[in-house]
Amino acid sequence: MKNIPYGRQHITAEDIQIVVDTLQSDFLTQGPMVEAFEKAFAKYIGAEYAVAVSNGTAALHLSALALDLKAGQKVITTPITFAASANCVEYCGAEAVFADIDPTTALLDINKVRELIESHPKGTFAGIIPVDFAGFPVDLEAFRALADEHNLWIIEDACHAPGGWFEDSKGVKNNCGNGTYADLAVFSFHPVKHIACGEGGMITTNDRALYEKLLLLRTHGITKNPDLLQENHGNWYYEMQTLGYNYRLPDLNCALGLSQLTRAEAGIEKRLQIAEKYNQALENSPFQLITVPEDKGHAYHLYIIQTDKRKELYDYLRVNGIYAQIHYIPVHTMPYYKNKGWKKGMLPNAEKYYEKCLSLPMFPSLTNEEQEFVIEHLNLFYHEALSNYPHSEERRIRTLAAV
Repeated sequence: MKNIPYGRQHITAEDIQIVVDTLQSDFLTQGPMVEAFEKAFAKYIGAEYAVAVSNGTAALHLSALALDLKAGQKVITTPITFAASANCVEYCGAEAVFADIDPTTALLDINKVRELIESHPKGTFAGIIPVDFAGFPVDLEAFRALADEHNLWIIEDACHAPGGWFEDSKGVKNNCGNGTYADLAVFSFHPVKHIACGEGGMITTNDRALYEKLLLLRTHGITKNPDLLQENHGNWYYEMQTLGYNYRLPDLNCALGLSQLTRAEAGIEKRLQIAEKYNQALENSPFQLITVPEDKGHAYHLYIIQTDKRKELYDYLRVNGIYAQIHYIPVHTMPYYKNKGWKKGMLPNAEKYYEKCLSLPMFPSLTNEEQEFVIEHLNLFYHEALSNYPHSEERRIRTLAAV
């Protein structure tokens, strides 16, 4: 049995061929594949507009800029996320403020967010960045109501959740990132995500003005659109109208993303099957599982369990070639944010979650044999390994032979 990672990209012959075709075309970047990928992704998500960018972090940064986030303002987000969800606020000279999570979902707790807003003077906060963590969709309808009450914008960090959905109070199914309740939503196309571009990101919105602003910010703040130029010296003429960035996504990456997108639904179905198999196998185990209600569709970027023996289990699985992972170390405990005044003990739910969380292998190409191997070793750990812990390679071989 080869080592089993927590996540893995799946590249097919079709993926390779479309990239080769793009290499042999007239465009490697800023060509037709960019717009094709954007339109296909917007249709898949159900949003009006999509803007392809270089990665998920760039998507977050541009979203904050497009919403005119200014130095000195504050934005609320979750500590259980990748650091970029908070860092994008800091890039703008603003301040990321963390609210605690709901321990039953590991998502940003709307009640904690409300308490935070109401404990500060009106106008303290500019926006909220909730995260569809692990693929579990946030109830954005509730966050939208809270945001509207306090005149705040919302960036939905859906980097884990293409294919995820929630049902609103009207019984309408809302795909993560569809723009119904968030001003902007962001996605990542890192190799272990649902759609792999190597690196890449996408911003979706239903707001035409924000869409046009994002297009400008993505490319140095430069436009050649005759309708937007203040002067026009000829077909060659362009203007830099604002301070932007080079956050473009090349045609090569978009071609790969476009091919991967054709398998997105099949990938979600496989992830759901893998999750259900874990659910059934671990139902009566000592592990704490996250329960998904019927009105939400989990996209299962990650399958997370919690255990009081996390460090021991993590080490045991690695000895046996199973490379589980930890998602995430609470962002507020990182040295950068500790230097800004955040301390352990300030967000107890997030910190308790971190002490127990473990992400099991979850990716569409995970075979039944590989998943059964993982499940067997989860059971072995509690039935045998605690009293007979396999430290050496010799013991690893004996353990593998016994399975």
